[in-house]
Amino acid sequence: MPAFAYVARDPNGQKVEGVLDTPDTNALAETLGAQGLMLVRAHARTADATSPVADGGTSFFEPRIEAVDLVLFCRQLATLLRAGVPLLRSLKGLEESAGKPRFARVLVSLQQQLESGREFSASMKNEGTVFSGYIVSMVRVGELTGRLPDVFAGLARQLSFERDNREQVRAALRYPLFVLAVAFAAIVAVNIFVIPAFAKVYRGLNAELPLLTKILMGVSDFALAYWPLILAALAGLIGFTVSFLRTRTGRRWFDALLLRLPIIGPLVHKAALARFTKSFGLALDSGVPAVDALTAALETADNVILAERIAAMRVSAERGESLARAARASGVFTPTILQMIAVGEETGALGEMMNEVADHYQKEVDYSIKGLASQIEPILILVLGSIILVFALGVFLPLWDLSRVAMKH
Repeated sequence: MPAFAYVARDPNGQKVEGVLDTPDTNALAETLGAQGLMLVRAHARTADATSPVADGGTSFFEPRIEAVDLVLFCRQLATLLRAGVPLLRSLKGLEESAGKPRFARVLVSLQQQLESGREFSASMKNEGTVFSGYIVSMVRVGELTGRLPDVFAGLARQLSFERDNREQVRAALRYPLFVLAVAFAAIVAVNIFVIPAFAKVYRGLNAELPLLTKILMGVSDFALAYWPLILAALAGLIGFTVSFLRTRTGRRWFDALLLRLPIIGPLVHKAALARFTKSFGLALDSGVPAVDALTAALETADNVILAERIAAMRVSAERGESLARAARASGVFTPTILQMIAVGEETGALGEMMNEVADHYQKEVDYSIKGLASQIEPILILVLGSIILVFALGVFLPLWDLSRVAMKH
């Protein structure tokens, strides 16, 4: 259906401008007439007003829209709406102060869709992956209950909470991943530069070499002779892994692997539950029924395995079971948390209790992250020590007999 930009007059003679999707100008005039407006002029738009990039598209080199942009958007919009500023005017002000051109285009698109008669939640949903399903669901709740400023304030807190949560986990994993990357680079350098130099000496002496030295020399020779093939195989493996992890099966396998890891698994589990319980509590505080709140909060779990168990909780709740019993059957929560859920359900303060649970899990995450380095360091030392020992023995073990071999020659 084409979109028409129009100029109309209200009963007081004030000019009204907007965009509306109608088959033709006659239907546009009838629609405006039903709203008490008289059409003055209209023209068909050459670009689709519902597209978030209708005014120029996106550039590969433009900064991406990140979580911090959404946090700032929700916080500022909540402040403006609480101050009594109309939604369209608020979006216009945020567009003018937007720091990223890509996000400014999204705000322009939202304004155009609102002017055409769409609801705000439907407009946000039409922006692709900019706004998550959870954000769209919560905005829809705010529209229905008339608590849009409170919903955006809660979303700002929730998105900030999720961002801090992910940053903490990434910070905890950054050091061990860096150490492993350096170790891998060192292994490559030793195979390219060190082992070949020693191999020339050993081959010239015609000495009987230890098995470990022969293995290292064989690996080095293979790497030097077939490095294009190795790089191609490595690139193919990386491409296959990335493609596999983007599938539902691959994501489920990877999330299950994360939960089974000895040290990382409990941390990922607690962080995912912290995000879920926080979003669940926000939905309940906004007046969403428990079953619908579970549906809305599922996306924030960020782990397929945990999301499946929480979805089973929702199915049990839909059948009429208490939320505490459904949570116990899921096997996700600890006994202490299950008691808190039961108390919250009995007292009618489930939303407040979920926020307490989220705070509990967040403290657990903070504690786990602080102790993560002390847990990982011995493992890293053991791994690096083993690598150094293998190379040291393989390269320098023949040197112990080097004097005896040299005397024979």
